Amino acid sequence: MISPSVTWPLATMPFLSSSLLLLLTVSTPSWCQSSDTTSPKATNGTPFPWDKIRLPEHIVPVHYDLMIHANLTTLTFEGTTEIEIAASRPTSAIILHSHLLQVSKATLRRRVGERLTAEPLRVLEYPPHEQIALVASEPLVVGLPYTVVIDYTGHLSGHLNGFYKSTYRTKEGEVRVLASTHFEPTAARMAFPCFDEPAFKANFSVKIRREPRHVAISNMPLVKSVTVAEGLLEDHFDVTVKMSTYLVAFIISDFESISKMTKNGVKVSIYAVPDKIHQADYALDAAVTLLEFYEDYFSIPYPLPKQEIVKEFLCCSQDLAAIPDFESGAMENWGLTTYRESALLFDAEKSSASDKLDITLIVSHELAHQWFGNLVTMEWWNDLWLNEGFAKFMEFVSVSVTHPELKVEDYFFGKCFDVMEVDALNSSHPVSTAVEDPAQIREMFDEVSYEKGACILNMLRDYLGADAFKSGIVQYLLKHSYKNTKNEDLWNSMASVSMVLLNGKVKSESVCSVNCRHWQQEGLDVKTMMNTWTLQKGFPLVTVTVRGRNVHMKQELYRKGPDDASETGDLWHVPLTFITSKSDSVQRFLLKTKTDVLILPEEVEWIKFNVGMNGYYIVHYEDDGWDSLTALLKGAHTTISSNDRASLINNAFQLVSNGKLSVEKALDLTLYLKHETEIMPVFQGLNELIPMYKLMEKRDMNEVENQFKAFLIRLLRDLIDNQTWTDEGSVTERMLRSQLLLLACVRKYPPCVQRAEAYFREWKESDGNLSLPSDVTLAVFAVGVQNPEGWDFLYRKYQSSLSNTEKNNIEVALCVSQDEEKLLDESFKGDVIKLQEFPHILRTVGRNPVGYPLAWKFLRENWDKLIQKFELGSSSLTSMVIGTTNQFSTRARLEEVKEFFSSLKENGSQLRCVQQTIETIEENIRWMDKNFDKIRVWLQSQKLELL
Repeated sequence: MISPSVTWPLATMPFLSSSLLLLLTVSTPSWCQSSDTTSPKATNGTPFPWDKIRLPEHIVPVHYDLMIHANLTTLTFEGTTEIEIAASRPTSAIILHSHLLQVSKATLRRRVGERLTAEPLRVLEYPPHEQIALVASEPLVVGLPYTVVIDYTGHLSGHLNGFYKSTYRTKEGEVRVLASTHFEPTAARMAFPCFDEPAFKANFSVKIRREPRHVAISNMPLVKSVTVAEGLLEDHFDVTVKMSTYLVAFIISDFESISKMTKNGVKVSIYAVPDKIHQADYALDAAVTLLEFYEDYFSIPYPLPKQEIVKEFLCCSQDLAAIPDFESGAMENWGLTTYRESALLFDAEKSSASDKLDITLIVSHELAHQWFGNLVTMEWWNDLWLNEGFAKFMEFVSVSVTHPELKVEDYFFGKCFDVMEVDALNSSHPVSTAVEDPAQIREMFDEVSYEKGACILNMLRDYLGADAFKSGIVQYLLKHSYKNTKNEDLWNSMASVSMVLLNGKVKSESVCSVNCRHWQQEGLDVKTMMNTWTLQKGFPLVTVTVRGRNVHMKQELYRKGPDDASETGDLWHVPLTFITSKSDSVQRFLLKTKTDVLILPEEVEWIKFNVGMNGYYIVHYEDDGWDSLTALLKGAHTTISSNDRASLINNAFQLVSNGKLSVEKALDLTLYLKHETEIMPVFQGLNELIPMYKLMEKRDMNEVENQFKAFLIRLLRDLIDNQTWTDEGSVTERMLRSQLLLLACVRKYPPCVQRAEAYFREWKESDGNLSLPSDVTLAVFAVGVQNPEGWDFLYRKYQSSLSNTEKNNIEVALCVSQDEEKLLDESFKGDVIKLQEFPHILRTVGRNPVGYPLAWKFLRENWDKLIQKFELGSSSLTSMVIGTTNQFSTRARLEEVKEFFSSLKENGSQLRCVQQTIETIEENIRWMDKNFDKIRVWLQSQKLELL
C-alpha cells in the first residue's frame, strides 16, 4: 500500500499459552477459557470465550466462498460467507473477526459419510476486539472437515475503508455511485466475517450480485455470469491462490477499461470512470513494462496458478482500477490493484513531469507487492516493512531499468534523508516493532516501515553486490511462496548466498574493491548485521578524524539536541564507503565496533564518506574536515557526484542540530549552491533552508525572516532566471523548474510574479481553455489566487475540471491564498472537494504563514469528527497532526499542543504522531534559541557577497 503522504510516511505474541491450551482441550464447556469474573462480556452479557486481540491458532480457514450483494441505492449489502475450517484442537468456539456487520444466522456443516449435517451456531459478539464467537453444542473433532456458513448484512461504509461507497460526477453533472473495497490492514472484517490476520491464508471464491448496468471485478478473472432474478446478475470469479484476507478486493461500478497483453500472456487492464478512461494509456504501458521486468527479475511468473513453480502457466490477468474516493495512494490487492485517480491517470495535456514520475513509481510499488507481500507475506504486522520496505525499494530497482529517463535515483535517495528526520526522534521505532491493536497496526504504515526499510535494503544491496542481493531475494521468494515470514527468514536467504559469495561462486566487484581479506576473516553475518538496523531505532553518526594516513572512526547513536556525552549502547554494523582527493575509486570498510582505524595509502586533502548516499548514516568530519569539503564545493563542486553534494548539505545541518557543527559553517557550505544546477543538491538545500524561515514565521520575527527569504532568492537567482516557462527538458529539469518558479512566485520575486500574472490573466480570459505549460501551472495559479476574483475563478474551474493534475494544482494554490477558512470548511464537507483531499489541504494550510493558526484551530475544534472520518493511527490523521503543529517554535504553542492532546485520553493522546510532534516542537524551540541570533549576524555578513 502507498500512504496518501507518500511523503506527502517484535516479537510476535504467542497465540496461546500452555495453560490456555489445556483449558481449551479439557474444560467443559470447551469454549470457556477463563472464569466468569475475568472473561470479557459479549453484547448479550454472557462471557465471551476469548480475551485476546489476536485470534487463537487452533482453528484455521482453508477456503472461503463469498457471496456479496450490494444495493447502490440504499447503500446496504448482504452476504453469505462459507468458510472451510480445520481444527487442530477440540473446541466448541470458533473465534473470528466481524466489525459493523449484523450476523443473522450461523450454521456449522459437516459431512458424515454420505450425509451432510447442519447445526445452528450460537453467535456471541465482542465489539472491543471486533470479534465474534460461533459456539457449537459440542467440540469440533480434530482432523474432520467443517464448513461455517454465516449470513449477514451491513451498510456500505461512509469512510474510505472496508466495503465503501464512492461517487463521481459525469461531464453532464450526474452523480454516480459505485462500491469498492480497501481492506488493509484490518478492514476485511467490515465486508465479511473472516480470520482477519495475515497468517491465516486461504483460497477465496468470490460471487458478486449486481444490476446489468454495472460491472463487477475482483481479484481473479470472471468465470461466468448467471441470472438469479429479473434485473439481477451474479458474477462468479475464479478461485484465488492462497492469500491473506487484506488482499481480497471487489468493485461494483460502471467503469470502462482498456487492456494490453504482456509478452508472457498476462492480460493487463486499467479501469476508470468513462469520462477519464482516455487518461489511462500511460499507466497501462508502464504496468505492462514493469510486470515484464518483475517476472524476469524474480524468475517467477505472475501469478502462480498452482502452489508450485511451473514453466507453463495459465493465462491470467492483472487489473488496475482508479477509484474516485480513495484515502491512501494505492493498494496491492492480488490481481486487482486499486489507486487514487491522481496516482494512476495521466492527462497528456495537463499532467506534469512530476505526475509521470509519481504514477510510474506507484504502479511499480503495487506490482512489486504481487511478489513481496502477496506471494510471500509477513507473519504479523510487526514486520510490515518486509512488504512495504521491499516494495518501496523495488520502485528504485525497477524504474531505474524500465524508465531510465525518469532518473528515479534523484527521488529515491532524498527519501532516506526525509525518514532520518523522523528516525532521529526518541519517539521513532525500530523497523520491526511489536504491535497488537488496529490503531497500533495502522501506525506502522509510516516512513520508517516504507522509506527506512527501502534505504537499508539499498544499503545491503550495495554491500553484497547487486547479483548476490538479487539471488538472495529470489531464493527467499521461492522458499516461502504462499507462506508467511519473519525478519530472520529474509536474512537466512541472504546469508546463504553470502556464503556462496565468500566461496567465490558469485563474483561482484562492488563487494571486493578493498578489505575483502577483512570480510573473509570476519565472515558475512548478514543476520547479525541487519538486526542492528531493524531491531533498534535510529541510525549511527560516524565521526571521522584524519591524522596523516590514519582515519579514526567512531560510531554513536545520532539524535537531535545537545550532546550529553551519554553512552546509549547502540551499535551498528556500518558498511562504510569512501572516496578521497587522491582516488575516486570507492573504498569499503565494515565498521562493527565503537571505534576503528583504517590506513590510507597516502595522505589526502579531503575524504568523503557514504559515497552516493547508499548508506543509512550521517558523517561528521572533525578538525578541518568540513572546511576542506566546503572549499571543494566552492572551488570544484562537480568533483563529487550530485548525490554526494546533497548528502554533505544534509549532514551539515543535522550536525547543527546536535551541536557538532556551527550553523554558520553549515550556511557557508550552502553558498556554493549559487553555481549548482542539479536537482538533488538544490532540493536538499531547499529542504534545509526553507524550514529555517518557517520557524521564524511562527515567532513573528518579520525582519530577519524577510532577510532570510531574500537571501534564499538571491542564492538561487541565477538558476531561477535561467528557467524557461515551458515543458522542455528532461524529467528532472522539468521538476526543478516547477519547484523553483513556484518558490520564486510565492516569495514574490518580481520577474516571476509578473510572468505568472500575465499567464493567469490570459488563462482566465480564455475561461481556462488556454493550454498552460504543465510544469509552471502551479506557479501561475499561486499568483492568480491572491485576489478574490482569481480565487473564485479557480474554485469554479475546480468543480468542472476532469484533470486530477489541474485539480491538485488548484488545491495547492487555494491553500496559499488569503481565504483558507472557507477552503477548510468546504473541503471538510466532502461535497465539491472530496474528503480524501482534506488531510493534504489541512497540512498545506498549516504551512501557510497566514493559515497555520486556522489549521491548528480547525484540528482542535473538529477532532471528534476527524477521528470518525479518519481512523486513529491512520496515515491521514498522522499527517494532519504533524502538518498543523510541527513547525511551531514557541513555548506557548508547545503548551497548547501538550494540553490539547493530553485531554484526548484514549481518543488520541497515545498516538505516536503526538509524541513526535511534541518532541519536534521542543527541538524547534531549542534550535531557534541557540541559532537565531547567529543567523541574523550571518545574514548581515552576506548582504554584499550575493549581490
